[in-house]
Amino acid sequence: MSVSKWVVDATHSSVDFTIRHMMIAKVKGTFHNFSAEIEANPEDLTSASIAFTVELSSIDTRNADRDNHLRTGDFFNTEEHPNLTFKATKIVRTGDGEYDVTGDLSLHGVTRPETFEVTYEGSGKDPWGNEKAGFSAKGAIKRSEYGLTYNAALETGGVLIGDEVKISIELEAGKQA
Repeated sequence: MSVSKWVVDATHSSVDFTIRHMMIAKVKGTFHNFSAEIEANPEDLTSASIAFTVELSSIDTRNADRDNHLRTGDFFNTEEHPNLTFKATKIVRTGDGEYDVTGDLSLHGVTRPETFEVTYEGSGKDPWGNEKAGFSAKGAIKRSEYGLTYNAALETGGVLIGDEVKISIELEAGKQA
C-alpha cells in the first residue's frame, strides 16, 4: 500500500479510558466525539503523520452527575480547554504490525510527550468497495502531570481517584478518495 489520507469511521471506532476509584475498583468511560488526521501506509506506520483530537465535553461514564463534574474546573475545565490533542512525533516498529507511537499530548493547557502501543489490525474492502484499515492503541497517562489534581483522602487511607488513566483506542478508518 502507498501513503494515503485516512478518515476515521466514528461509528466503528472508540476512545475509552479506565481509572481507579477508591483504591478498590475501576471506573470506565468513553468519549463520543473525536477525529483524526492520518496520512499513512497502514502496513508501515513508521513514516505516518497522525494527529488526534478528542472533544472532552463528550465524556460519558454512564453517570450524568459525574460527567458534568468532570467538565468543570475541578477536572477538564472544558470551557477553557475543550480538547485533548495528540500529534505523533516519532513512530518505531516494535514487531509485525506493532509500533510505539510517541507524540505531544496536550490536555488542560499542558503538553507532554506520551507513547502509545499501536497495532495495525489489518485492512480490506467493505461491501461497497471502500478501503478500510483497523488500528488498536493503548497507553496510560498520569493526570497529575496535566494539572488534574482534584482528589479526596479516604478514611481507610489512599485517595478517591487514581492518578493513572489507562487509554484504549479502537480505530477504523476509510481511505480518502
